[in-house]
Amino acid sequence: MQDRFITDILKNRNNRAILERWNALDLPDGWLVAGCLFQTVWNLRSGAEPESGIKDYDLFYFDANDTSDEGERRVQARVDEVLGDLGITVEASNQARVHLWYESYFGHPYEALGSACDGIDRFLVPATCVGVRPGELYAPNGLAILYDGVLTMNPLMPHRDLFDAKAASYRARWPWLQVRADGLAHAEAGPR
Repeated sequence: MQDRFITDILKNRNNRAILERWNALDLPDGWLVAGCLFQTVWNLRSGAEPESGIKDYDLFYFDANDTSDEGERRVQARVDEVLGDLGITVEASNQARVHLWYESYFGHPYEALGSACDGIDRFLVPATCVGVRPGELYAPNGLAILYDGVLTMNPLMPHRDLFDAKAASYRARWPWLQVRADGLAHAEAGPR
C-alpha cells in the first residue's frame, strides 16, 4: 500500500515539484504533510483531478533552536523563493513552536512537541496523519483507513468540536467518507 500511496500523491504535479526541490528547502526534520497528500488520494478515488480543491500545501519542520515568529517567517521566505513559481500556497510551520500559539487560536491546550512527526501524530483525524519526504513515508496509523475514507477522532486530540467541523468539511467534498466513533480499533500499524 505504501507504493500505491507514493504513486498516487505524485500524480499531483505540485506534490511532485515540491519533493523534486526538497533539498533546496533545507528544512530541519522537514516533511510534506496533510491535505495535499490525503486530499490527492481522495480526489483520485472520486475521479477528480489530483490537485482539485487543495487550498494549500503544508510543510512541517522542527527547529527548537529558533521558536520565534521571525524565524518561521525567514523559513517561509525561503520556501516562497524555492516554490513561488508553482503558483500555489505553501505554508511552512515550525512544530517546535505550535504549543506557543495553538490554544489562543483553537481554544484547546497543546503540549510541546519533540519532532515534526509528533505534529503529524496530532492531526484531528487519524486517517490524515501522513507525511512524506524523499525516500520516506510517515503514516503512524497506516494507510488503510485513509484509503477506506474512515474518519475517527484522534485520541491524542480529543476535541470533539474541532473534529466535527473538520469531518463535516471533508464529507462536504467527499460524501463517501465515513465518520465512525470507534476510533483506531481497526487501523493497521503504519510505517514510521
